[in-house]
Amino acid sequence: MPSVSAERERWNQKYRENPAAWLEPDPFLAWAFSEHIQPRFPRGGSALDLAGGAGRHSIWLAKHGWEVTLIDLSETGVELTRQNAGPLASHIHLVIDDLTQFRASQIRFDLVIGFFYLQREIFPELVKALQPGGLLLYKTYTTDQLKLPGGPKDAAHLLAPGELLRLVSGMSVLHYRETVVEKATVEIVARKEE
Repeated sequence: MPSVSAERERWNQKYRENPAAWLEPDPFLAWAFSEHIQPRFPRGGSALDLAGGAGRHSIWLAKHGWEVTLIDLSETGVELTRQNAGPLASHIHLVIDDLTQFRASQIRFDLVIGFFYLQREIFPELVKALQPGGLLLYKTYTTDQLKLPGGPKDAAHLLAPGELLRLVSGMSVLHYRETVVEKATVEIVARKEE
């Protein structure tokens, strides 16, 4: 397991090498927003963006009236968020921190999102970070990615079939899908019980 400083430098380098590659939000966010988030929170709300990097998802949510807290290990990614957000930057609280030790604070969010970041141990804290009735939106790679080009090749960063459902047990699953197309991914929208 790489040290925190090595992991930080690896991501800083990725963001420096190709900052434009980190601008487009994952299409799953827009779909889940129209199907599940907007109907439940028509006036917006508060969101936590885990490992939000250059802010592609935080900025998208801020454009749609949300107040967002982005946490990421990379100073370069967080600075890109600040630059790319422009006038929306005042709606995004930026935090540079190591998520491997994430603990929910007293602040509760209406929405917690995570894209392509996996730290199994923090899932109970993610649920704690949600308001009752809040939504978890999560997407990452599965072990089927080992058979495909690109993406992570360390099983520690890949979910086994059905594992995500176990990680969110106790939540109401509104949407769940595992696919293998160009990438092997799993995605979920789950609601914390009220």
